[in-house]
Amino acid sequence: MAGSGIDTSILHKGAHSASYFDLARSAGEGVEIVDFCIPCNPYFPTPEMFDELSRDLKNILKYYPSDSMGITKKLASVLGLHPQTVAMANGSTELITWIDHLLIKESVAIPIPTFGRWTDQPFETGKRVDMFPLQERDGFRLNLDDYVRFIRERKSRVAVICNVNNPDGNYIPRRDVIRFMDMLGDLDLVVIDESFIDFSDAEQYPSVGPDAVIRPNTVVLKSLGKNFGLHGIRFGYMLANPAIAATIGKALPKWNLNSLAEKVVFMIQEHEEEYEDSLRLLSRDRRLMAGELARVPGLTLFPSQGNFILVKLPTEWSGVALRDFLVANHGVYTRECGNKLGMTSQFMRLVVRPARDVDRLLDGMMDYGRQFLVRPQYDEEPMDNRRGGWANQMEEVPNNLIQYPTRRSEYTARRASGQ
Repeated sequence: MAGSGIDTSILHKGAHSASYFDLARSAGEGVEIVDFCIPCNPYFPTPEMFDELSRDLKNILKYYPSDSMGITKKLASVLGLHPQTVAMANGSTELITWIDHLLIKESVAIPIPTFGRWTDQPFETGKRVDMFPLQERDGFRLNLDDYVRFIRERKSRVAVICNVNNPDGNYIPRRDVIRFMDMLGDLDLVVIDESFIDFSDAEQYPSVGPDAVIRPNTVVLKSLGKNFGLHGIRFGYMLANPAIAATIGKALPKWNLNSLAEKVVFMIQEHEEEYEDSLRLLSRDRRLMAGELARVPGLTLFPSQGNFILVKLPTEWSGVALRDFLVANHGVYTRECGNKLGMTSQFMRLVVRPARDVDRLLDGMMDYGRQFLVRPQYDEEPMDNRRGGWANQMEEVPNNLIQYPTRRSEYTARRASGQ
């Protein structure tokens, strides 16, 4: 295909990935960017929900939102949570910042690789960050017993785990997370970051939220932007016992949530069925996408319970070069992991997307691979011509998905709260 016109130098500025808006401004006229970088739910909100938001956009932008307490009470009501155990903020990153400032006094342990703010934020405020390296040979899976021993040896006062972990997509069963919390009941704080847990289909009720709120030192983080496909709104919440929730809540500005976030919170209850459907579609797409990625010669895939898949590129490939090539020549934006502690640029995290987008990604990867003549397999015909493409597969729903309960409203509330 013709070049996208995107200036790839944008991708080499700063420690974090370039924003979609930076890329869009740099793109040639009429270029569509397919985003495999930012982990977002592609099936939610529905087009009808966006229409509803558009109709109310004037009022959303014109008028002041309700205060954060009122919006938080509504969210708690929708999700079946006790409002005194919830603190709602302008994205989970804001909560990480306040947790660091108010609850982390000396040191924090964190497995790596993981979400970068869990290491960067405490570093910025002078805390000691005890990094527990996950091993590629183990598929980056976290052994909780080894991690607890590490915490004891380092005398860390705060422990963090991300479940599902970003970028490898590993999931820890709920019973094991509860055991982990109980083993560390003497620490200042234990944080379970569940920003991606709604995408998991390993268990029907994977969250430990209800278990955290009855413990003296545990916090659970949730990211609504990732789950609801609305990163631009910036909203998330935490669950903890009333004392911890109040400590964070009092530090948050009275109007820290915008009117668009308020509108979405009040819409959720009316669209529970659509949200459930989006999670089921994403689970299906994750399996289909993994199957197609496995066809790329030399690519290593890591099993995932998130809305992304971690891959290791063939030895002769460069993650930075591939990322730049895909953006410049195919309008496909990916996330290479060279700036993640505990990883190299041979790893790439690819967000789960619908079939037509995956076809475009794989066409680009095969196109890039053709320069390496030692792998003639890249000379296959385009993805959309092989075995009828993905279109035929999309009609088949895997039979190993968790069956959703008939009482949908009860399921959505219980899933969100982890009951």
